[in-house]
Amino acid sequence: MILNWSDFLKTQGAVIEHGSVQHFGAPQEELRTARDGLVVADLSHFGLIAFAGEDALTFLHGQVTNDLHGLKPETALFAGYCTAKGRMLANFLIFRRDGDILLMLPESLREAIQKRLSMFILRARVKARDAGPEWVRLGLSGPGARETLVAAVGAAPVGMMAVLHTDTAFAVQLGDNRFDLFVQPDHAETAWKALLTEARPVGAPAWDWLMVAAGVPVVVPATQDQFVPQMANMEALYGVSFQKGCYPGQEIVARSQYLGKIKRRMYLAHVDAEASAGDELFSPDLPGQACGIVANAAPAPEGGSDVLAVLQVSSFEGGEVHWRGADGPRLGFRPLPYAL
Repeated sequence: MILNWSDFLKTQGAVIEHGSVQHFGAPQEELRTARDGLVVADLSHFGLIAFAGEDALTFLHGQVTNDLHGLKPETALFAGYCTAKGRMLANFLIFRRDGDILLMLPESLREAIQKRLSMFILRARVKARDAGPEWVRLGLSGPGARETLVAAVGAAPVGMMAVLHTDTAFAVQLGDNRFDLFVQPDHAETAWKALLTEARPVGAPAWDWLMVAAGVPVVVPATQDQFVPQMANMEALYGVSFQKGCYPGQEIVARSQYLGKIKRRMYLAHVDAEASAGDELFSPDLPGQACGIVANAAPAPEGGSDVLAVLQVSSFEGGEVHWRGADGPRLGFRPLPYAL
């Protein structure tokens, strides 16, 4: 987290642990506001990798699951980065700013993924760097988000995955009332105060809950190398192109799509427990072995946890899945906000 920005957030009542804002004094109330009202969150728990150079677009196009050839400054894309076996090591938002192509992913993965991608640059005219210190990352969600964003920075993008740039900031529309905002550090305090005229500040867990509720997976250290993209619904979120050329794991990803039914899928559920990413799940149709794992979890406004669970389709269809053991709390499934 940018030091001066961290110091400022503390004056605003932020409780910060391990570089992430946990809450602003009332975590359960913040969750309820995230569900029902307008909130703003610091997103320092997400990092940024910048790729610069005339070969940056071509290089990244050959590494990720989506087609970057049409990536323009006015649009963003969702994509994954896989092993040779087609399992995701990371997934991220990708967008452009000035001469950079930026990847947004959990800060807990940022250094390792930057290092791994840099290993494959070889003779390409590309340089990778940590761009986290260059941009304060904020999330804005809820009724009136667009109008509040316009009042704070002068404009807002229009359309899903659209990007709007100003001299000192840019924003990405992620949903009808949900935006990521990136502000130069010297202008971040002014933007924050402007957003707070209408929005309530919330911690990272509240933003993580919004991501879970939206059905958007985030690969974290506990789930690296676990999912082929389709298991995490990446193709339903337009994060995979099946027409582009090769990238690591492409043959397996394509084979999973065309040569057989996807046996594991990601579902939205609630469990009366403090769930975490990587927790195993169990069902009667697979006695003695796990039927899946929790991809992402966040404290729920009504207590317990809301989770994105990647599990056997047959176990989901059976309707009975338990957390961390056959006798553990039972998951209550909820509809995803998009079709599979």
